[in-house]
Amino acid sequence: MGHFIELTAADGFKFAAYEARPLGQPKGAVIVLQEIFGVNAHIRAVVEGYAAMGFLALAPATFDRLQPGIEFGYTPADITAGITLKAAAEALPAPGVQQEIQAAVDHAASAGKVGVVGYCWGGLLAWRAACLLSGVSAVVTYYGGGMTVAAEIARQPKCPVLAHFAQTDQSIPLEGVAAFRQAHPVVEVQMYPATHGFNCDHRAAYDAAAATLARERTLAFFAQQLV
Repeated sequence: MGHFIELTAADGFKFAAYEARPLGQPKGAVIVLQEIFGVNAHIRAVVEGYAAMGFLALAPATFDRLQPGIEFGYTPADITAGITLKAAAEALPAPGVQQEIQAAVDHAASAGKVGVVGYCWGGLLAWRAACLLSGVSAVVTYYGGGMTVAAEIARQPKCPVLAHFAQTDQSIPLEGVAAFRQAHPVVEVQMYPATHGFNCDHRAAYDAAAATLARERTLAFFAQQLV
């Protein structure tokens, strides 16, 4: 079972992270980056799932710099509140919440090579981590909102990246995915007959087949890159 710890970013800001450790010696580490709903029950379950697979896993609370303790559900009101917080986080002066992610990576490095996996907004943050941060050996993005706009496509990853996208994602046009794929032939891009949020079994968008296949591919990718 995981628990919250406190980490400190390079600028001295202290923030929470939900951490779970495997029973034996870790075979590496996985940083889990939240959606716009905070480090909620779903994200904590994802962390514990990676720990069960043998990784030291932790999810930094990337909203703490704005409002600590955020844990939203998936109602329309929750979605609106999450979008508002995400916009505020994106408006922070650079490097913004990447400082929290770097601190999480540095903390986890004692377990071995460090991978990063992110969902929705966390997918965008994971892509940036692949391009901007140090100590990251592999990145997996799930339907990274904003990854396919020109400014993000222009970034260059410093580590191997696996990107999961959904074919009927209303917030990530297929033309953008095609442009991303063309610009980054070294990135493994996988498409699923599903919609945005297909990995989250706490919401209506959950697609068991797509989530299972994406998880299998993610675990194989991390096994190759981190272990």
